[in-house]
Amino acid sequence: MKIHNVTLCAALLASVSTVPAYAHTSFVNPTAEQESTIVAALQVPHGCDGGLPTTEVRIQLPEGFISAKPQPKAGWDIEIIKDDYKKSYMNHGAEVKSGPIEIRWTDGDLPDAYYDTFNVQGKISGVDAGTSLPFKVTQICGDRGTANWDEVAEKGQDPHSLNNPAPTIKIVAKQAMAEGHDHDHAAHDHGAGEHAADVMKSGDIELSGAVAKAMLPGQPVGGGTVTMKNDGASDDRLVSVASPLAGRVEIHEMAMVNDVMKMRKMAAGIVIPAGKTVDMTSGDLHFMFYNVSKPFAEGDKVPVTLTFEKAGKVDVIMDVGSAKGGHEAHQHN
Repeated sequence: MKIHNVTLCAALLASVSTVPAYAHTSFVNPTAEQESTIVAALQVPHGCDGGLPTTEVRIQLPEGFISAKPQPKAGWDIEIIKDDYKKSYMNHGAEVKSGPIEIRWTDGDLPDAYYDTFNVQGKISGVDAGTSLPFKVTQICGDRGTANWDEVAEKGQDPHSLNNPAPTIKIVAKQAMAEGHDHDHAAHDHGAGEHAADVMKSGDIELSGAVAKAMLPGQPVGGGTVTMKNDGASDDRLVSVASPLAGRVEIHEMAMVNDVMKMRKMAAGIVIPAGKTVDMTSGDLHFMFYNVSKPFAEGDKVPVTLTFEKAGKVDVIMDVGSAKGGHEAHQHN
């Protein structure tokens, strides 16, 4: 088993009191089709007993939920625990024998007066229709308390009789029409992300390849990238991003620090060095769209305005591609 940055030792966890909570954790979308890729969006409605704020959330991933990828959260670190699966699975034509089995969001602060969602993308694989997959959850409230959601109903038992039920996702049969639709998407996915918006120019800045990702069911925020080329003799800086389809758009960076994936908002923007290109599709920079008016769907167009210190405002259209894949960025000549 491979554990990235386990921040709480066994002695500390043993000293933490386990206390009952008064509302269940649950998923935004409690059903999913067989052999589908989903975002499991866990709702955490409160802190631990006594109004304690939540500082860590752990989700144990059940067998049959493979190739998981957590969504970073500003202000929280992420730990990904990996191990072998009990059996092998097929994913995009490749055999998968191991992967993430537990996700931990750590070092955060969720006051009892608020709720939040913690999102993990993964594929439902090799699971019979009618099965309810349990995702055992632990909330940790500093060193003063925990709330465990880890009880799983026995066959024939009413889940409502459990005091601390693990949130579940019920697997339903894939419809024939949906299967055909997914097949079409699979063929289309070979070119997903390759179709780019038109090249836009303002001052010395050239923009191309503006793309956004389709949002899966339960996904509360969207992501997008663009390639920025500076043909000038001096540096420029992207200072802000906006879209009429989102309440706000932020520039984020993801990086591994001591085996922990950290995401931070780049309040100072992104520098585009003179004579260089920042290609967000092949590194760790991306845009995050919050409070979207409706989830981005494959084939949609997302209008975005980028504001630069020297080049000014530039309007681009982001083509929405497949929900699969990731955003990356780096600088090169």
